[in-house]
Amino acid sequence: MSNTNDTALAFSNNEAQHRYEATLDGKLAGYAEYNLLTDAIMFTHTEVLPEFEGKGVGSGIAKHVLGEARAKGLHVIPVCQFIAGYIRKHRDYVDLVRPDIQRAFKI
Repeated sequence: MSNTNDTALAFSNNEAQHRYEATLDGKLAGYAEYNLLTDAIMFTHTEVLPEFEGKGVGSGIAKHVLGEARAKGLHVIPVCQFIAGYIRKHRDYVDLVRPDIQRAFKI
């Protein structure tokens, strides 16, 4: 299901701040903070700036960062409740989370 707002979302990896950033029409709309481990990426916090709430930014970020993890062959550790919740709802990403981690985060 595509959201018309998705078309204006752009993503970048701000490695210096350890976060993926989403911009909407050139303005920072939200971000997902992470810690990079040897074979995994731990998402610790996702935030959508108040003026961009309800525009599909959070879901767009989750979809993007999980796709990036898959492309890089990284396991996902969803410490962030938003990312964990997104994986619970979108079962096609469950394979990114190791079984022991799935149990820990009830995925």
